[in-house]
Amino acid sequence: MTIPRAEHFIDNRFVPALGGLTIPVIDPSDGRVFAAIARGSADDVARAVAAARRAADGGAWSRLAPVERGRLLARLARAIEAKAEDLAALESRDCGKPMRQARADVAACARYFEFYAGACDKLHGQTIPYTPGYQVMTLYEPHGVTGHIIPWNYPLQIFGRSVGGALAAGNACVVKPAEDACLSLLGLAEIAAAEGFPPGAINIVTGYGHEAGQALAEARGIDHLSFTGSASTGTRVAQAAALRHVPVTLELGGKSPQIVFADADLERALPVIVNAIVQNAGQTCSAGSRLLVETGAYERVLAALAERFSALRAGPAAMDLDLGPLIRASQKARVEAFLQGLASQPGAGAWVRARGAIVPEAPGGGFYVAPVLVADADPAAPLCREEVFGPVLAAMPFGDEAEAVALANGTDYGLVAGVWTENGARALRLAKAVKSGQVFVNDYGAGGGVELPFGGVKASGYGREKGFEALYGFSVLKTVVIRYGV
Repeated sequence: MTIPRAEHFIDNRFVPALGGLTIPVIDPSDGRVFAAIARGSADDVARAVAAARRAADGGAWSRLAPVERGRLLARLARAIEAKAEDLAALESRDCGKPMRQARADVAACARYFEFYAGACDKLHGQTIPYTPGYQVMTLYEPHGVTGHIIPWNYPLQIFGRSVGGALAAGNACVVKPAEDACLSLLGLAEIAAAEGFPPGAINIVTGYGHEAGQALAEARGIDHLSFTGSASTGTRVAQAAALRHVPVTLELGGKSPQIVFADADLERALPVIVNAIVQNAGQTCSAGSRLLVETGAYERVLAALAERFSALRAGPAAMDLDLGPLIRASQKARVEAFLQGLASQPGAGAWVRARGAIVPEAPGGGFYVAPVLVADADPAAPLCREEVFGPVLAAMPFGDEAEAVALANGTDYGLVAGVWTENGARALRLAKAVKSGQVFVNDYGAGGGVELPFGGVKASGYGREKGFEALYGFSVLKTVVIRYGV
């Protein structure tokens, strides 16, 4: 697959930005420009919304029976698998992911469409017992046109979970990817058109968040918005939608805890804990970025983790190492700012217990940060309360279950949590007590499988994507009351 043109994808065609402007695409591995995308405006968004509106209101997409929608989604899933290497190569270079991570993202994207293909004709309403002479039923209907603002860390995966669910429910979609990572989604839209998706069903407008993204959040003709990104931007999206009474699904990140008790199976836990912070260079909303360890096992766990962290290597995406670069220079600077001032030796609060390495082959212009294990972190410090979005694991001890729960719940976020213990009763108590959208016991799936509803509480957002639950959010429940007499 060649690099997509610097154009939007609207009505099954590549079209240039109305303003004629483009944005350079930078390879995070070396900091060099290697492509361009269209710089979308409010007019471009309006053009895409109009195309989706035609598809949703009487167009070929709206006339498809649910089973036919399912067959199209299944066809797209198979086409994604057939183009897996091409899509993974685009995702790897655009995002800086090691190829094996990019391949996993492609496989997950295909699985989303496979899952939702089987769900299209299974979104059933109910009949409700009422008074004699009445028949009452409920129907699930599509919103119409859904807007999707997708971040740069997992473009293919989040497209699958968000757009896949919306399409399954019968909506036509307008997608605004992050300006840092658009290429794989443009390629995917082209594949969908080739597989028979009607014009207007999938539309992609690229551009800056403060231009095209804001325009989509404010666009008339959008009936539902799905946003994944920062809490601050999510607030602005929700405010814009509220002015038009448009429902919103928000997934806004996390500061997820891994809670390790002294009886935990460390051979099983340690590789999962490391992967949960190193995957995608820590640029994961559900990254396990806080490590809470029972006091009796604290030094033993940190010593074992320090050995693993010291062996980690960061480098260019093409080298397929433990982790690649961060997405851009500003993100690298943000992560480094969190680490500035930490002492290299214990005795004065938090300190760097272990650090991985950046390989010598890494280009000097790339946006690399070596993975870091921080010991004795202060739960009240920004490092433990704010989303770093980098490969930094902050460890701290706890004395008992009550303290573990207090620490786990001691941030504004609540997206995912991991509990590691061989005590079944304790595991259930913690799973119930931790305020989080997902809790894993003796595992940590960084969001889990496509079947598992995903979303947060508190500042991590509201609404659910993934699994069958997502179809309810992408639908409107209608009650029909028929009086037929007695």
